[in-house]
Amino acid sequence: MTATDIPAGFEPHLRKSPLTEPWEPLYSKRTDNAVIIGLRLARPHTNGRGLIHGGLIAALADNAMGHSCAHKMGGVSSLVTIGLAVDFVGTAEVGQWLAVESDVIKTGSTICFAQSLIKADDVIIARANGTFRVVPKKAPLS
Repeated sequence: MTATDIPAGFEPHLRKSPLTEPWEPLYSKRTDNAVIIGLRLARPHTNGRGLIHGGLIAALADNAMGHSCAHKMGGVSSLVTIGLAVDFVGTAEVGQWLAVESDVIKTGSTICFAQSLIKADDVIIARANGTFRVVPKKAPLS
């Protein structure tokens, strides 16, 4: 994959996790209000029919919405998912650029709400809603 395969503004996603490691390379782009996660779809992202797996879409939407809430809250808290709903309204294929564009609906001291549109080459293929529990980060031991 070359840099020309990646849309402008996206950089390698720095928040790695064991779940998303097999899906690398993942990319992200920060705006004032969100963290957009993207990737070029490949065979490891597919189901048995060769279409992009819904589990990949759900996991990336959860990830992008949680990171967006934390970003909007200034990074002072961690978040854990309490609820996640995904509606699949289309399909995607190997080679397309998948982007999860989130919008933080409301942040609070204990709960954060977000939604996202998941797009393949700018065509909406899913939408998601997430509810997250705000967990204050522990102070470092001195």
